[in-house]
Amino acid sequence: MTLANTLKYSVVLLGISILFFGSCKKQPDNNKVIDSQEIDYTAKVYPLLDTENSRWFYFSSASRPFGMVNLSPDTQIGGAWGSGYRYKTDTIKGFSHIHAWQRSGISVMPVTTNDQTKEGVFNDFYSKFSHDNEVVIPGYHKVELERYQIEAQLSSTKRVGFHQYTYPENGEEKAVLFNLNTLLGPSKNVDGFLEQNSENELSGKVTMEPTHRRPKPMTVYFKVQLNTKIASVNKDDVTGNYLVVLGENNSNVLMKVGISYTSVANAELNITTELPNWKFNNVRSTAKQEWNSLLGKIDVKGGSDQDQRRFYTDLWHALQGRRIINDVNGAYPDNTGKTFRIGQLPLDEKGNPKFNHYNSDSFWGAQWTLNTLWGLAYPEIMYEFSNSLMQYYKDGGLVPRGPSGGNYTYVMTGATSTPFLVSAIQKGIFVDELEMVYQALKKNHEAIGIMGKAGYEHTTDIGGGLQYYMNDGYVPYPIPEGKFGSHQDGASLTMEYAYQDWTLAQLAKKLGHSEDYDYFLKRSANYKNVYDAEIGWMRPKDVEGKWKVDYDPYQAENGFIESNGAQSTWFVPHDIKGLASLMGGKDAAIKKLNEQFTTAAKLNFTAGTSHSAELHPEYSRIPINFGNQPSIQTTFIFNELGRPDLTQYWSRRVATSVFGGLSPSTGYNGDEDQGLMGSLAVLLKMGLFQMNGGTEANPEYQIGSPIFDEVNIKLNPKYYPGKNFTIKADNNNDENVFVSESIFNGEVLEVNSIKHEDVVKGGVLILNMIPDSSYED
Repeated sequence: MTLANTLKYSVVLLGISILFFGSCKKQPDNNKVIDSQEIDYTAKVYPLLDTENSRWFYFSSASRPFGMVNLSPDTQIGGAWGSGYRYKTDTIKGFSHIHAWQRSGISVMPVTTNDQTKEGVFNDFYSKFSHDNEVVIPGYHKVELERYQIEAQLSSTKRVGFHQYTYPENGEEKAVLFNLNTLLGPSKNVDGFLEQNSENELSGKVTMEPTHRRPKPMTVYFKVQLNTKIASVNKDDVTGNYLVVLGENNSNVLMKVGISYTSVANAELNITTELPNWKFNNVRSTAKQEWNSLLGKIDVKGGSDQDQRRFYTDLWHALQGRRIINDVNGAYPDNTGKTFRIGQLPLDEKGNPKFNHYNSDSFWGAQWTLNTLWGLAYPEIMYEFSNSLMQYYKDGGLVPRGPSGGNYTYVMTGATSTPFLVSAIQKGIFVDELEMVYQALKKNHEAIGIMGKAGYEHTTDIGGGLQYYMNDGYVPYPIPEGKFGSHQDGASLTMEYAYQDWTLAQLAKKLGHSEDYDYFLKRSANYKNVYDAEIGWMRPKDVEGKWKVDYDPYQAENGFIESNGAQSTWFVPHDIKGLASLMGGKDAAIKKLNEQFTTAAKLNFTAGTSHSAELHPEYSRIPINFGNQPSIQTTFIFNELGRPDLTQYWSRRVATSVFGGLSPSTGYNGDEDQGLMGSLAVLLKMGLFQMNGGTEANPEYQIGSPIFDEVNIKLNPKYYPGKNFTIKADNNNDENVFVSESIFNGEVLEVNSIKHEDVVKGGVLILNMIPDSSYED
């Protein structure tokens, strides 16, 4: 019997017969063509996806890719979660310029005032709005403030927000309120200051107070330029807000807001360099062009209109969230030391920074998402982030796992940057100072490094239990010393450290550090120490080596980080075959995982439709969860165990159900950490994946089941010798999800994978797609 007929037999036995597709509200056809040669990919993006479940840094509109400025309306401003642009809230509370990981700031609001309202406007300025009068596309946002009858249009360059306000001709004063001392998202803004510099210029600064995650304050400086004269600047002593009254009878007002984390002078330089003119439509157009240039790196054909729109929405998410923090001249904020300093990035021969410096949430889960997508389609982005991570090391002595405010946050756990940097090196993207990179990463895996710090453990390095891992081969749960941070879940920590040790071992091998290779390779087997063969699950141990009593593998966060034991048992991306051996062999492992998927399908493969629902009793016991990172690799485990048909079947199910809809009410069904889940969706739909994050020599791409007839990836000639890598899925449709044969550049592939060095040389991968019934005994 063929593998596919084996699948058919097992599917019948398990009662699997219904494909799950994400529900969505019908959307208008926005597949506009600019001309016969150029596709407007931004018209395919649906920015309102999942905005009912938004968090502060999640939503983006008037922003450039990775821009320092992320300008958009705020309908909720209190807290990191449930704030920013929330689709169901009908009131705009300001337009703020910074929506980033643990950062916020510079909220403004155009208003009209008269003698009766002028005094009260400082604390009463919110306005209703309607989605019926709203336009949102990448790089642009238009909305009507109903209270004031003001049409507000927003766009930006990388470091400059650009506003166009059309005021009504009703005799009232035209003004802009600067809400500089308020809670915005994750942090309170304090010491807000604004002053007038000339008849049409202002400058100021705002300090973001520390948060639980970002331990030091951060100041943002800004410069404001208007195309009209300023009549007065008035400060309210109670709120600290400023009202800038405009003096000329000009109903169409343009305003530039340049920002900097180093000085007002650099904020002004950012304006002078990036936005020297007053042509709003030009900026909007160039924003679209920049987004199209990145979105167009991957061109898909086939599938439904909704498939394509959701794909480019996912890809758009994969290219945002993490934000530039340096000025155009390379100056950047360095908060890694005892005192704040202004750092300077290296410059090229033209005086431009050789790379940009970034603010970033954790790379926790990036091994299955950004590593592969950026490494293949956007190596220039991976190169910049690699340099940025190493700049933090040069400044503060550690490679960060999630920097904010020019400093370490110790977000999540482990040494999550190790797989990212090793992948960039193995793919030939990052080739600079490799010995220094290795020593920096090695330090992170030692007692004095970052690995042993629990989540947000700023002042100690006990909570991560690294000493126990190094001495005893596992991290106990609970750690007897007590609580020092978040996510002190010993079983997960053990497995995470083991994988990251394996990736570091690969770099040690590449650079000829044979003793280190042996040492870290041995440590990478520590995952076995938290596998309980009697029950067939990973299981926490206490400090004495005793298994956790009354253990339930389906209980959430019971020794496991943002997951349960059933989900996290499969977190061994570097040694799937070794894990299968512990389970009694490949067949036993396949059967176990297939049963988990069958059960998870009943809940649409996610623990609810939002991160806040994951711990709900109805959802938390799901055995596989594609709403959070710990088990998102599981569809491709079957590939590793010799059952590519099951990988193709389940990955197609997940791609079309979990990541299939277009609606404000859902989209990622959990925790979309700055592009990770968007990247995962893109990879599943292209049919490419890297189980160990592309960290081995000449990394391997596993082949899945693409939902499109053709996927064309335009390779960057600066990094790769080929021009295009194309995947063609012949006879592809909703039933033909299985690959009967893979042919690359005319040669049949003997395995269900393809090597990186072959991919980047360019060529065509043809996948012959068939339904299960096409197989015969």
